[in-house]
Amino acid sequence: MVGTSIVRMALTGSDRRLLGSAVVFVVSQVNIARVLGATAPTVGTIQTTFSAAKYRKILDNLEPEDLRRYRRHYYWDMVHPLTFAVALRAGARALADRRPLSPGTRRTLAVAPAIAAAGDYVENIAGLYLLDHRDRIDDTTVRAASTISVTKWVLALGCFAYLSQGFLRVWTGAGLRRLRGEKG
Repeated sequence: MVGTSIVRMALTGSDRRLLGSAVVFVVSQVNIARVLGATAPTVGTIQTTFSAAKYRKILDNLEPEDLRRYRRHYYWDMVHPLTFAVALRAGARALADRRPLSPGTRRTLAVAPAIAAAGDYVENIAGLYLLDHRDRIDDTTVRAASTISVTKWVLALGCFAYLSQGFLRVWTGAGLRRLRGEKG
């Protein structure tokens, strides 16, 4: 079309790192879901259970094949925390390239994914241990593991939500500039 101004946001190196790490994260997540199959909802239930009796009951209600799937997912989940931490950190860097972030926000977006990933590793080790040591499942252990899990989710999803709204603002601004025929 003649006279149409096309304003595009060029991909930066940090954008490419974000896209690459996001793809690795999604592939890892899909793989874990594939390994878990129908037992996938069990993960969220166990991670947010604060009762030893309920934790034991969930495990006891798994069929042998489901239990094998559940155990097997932990081995894949030993890589997964790294994928989400790297993707969230890459997102923070890419967003910082597009709009100013306060020093406190930068620190939070740098530290929270690492803490979330560390919590995920602790949660995975505890979960594997408790699978083989059901006699060690008590309210204190379950509450500690669930608190770590919930904290991980809050930190990871909080970062994701912040990055999502940040990129939405960037993309909306670029779209509005395009509609107005502005450059840049």
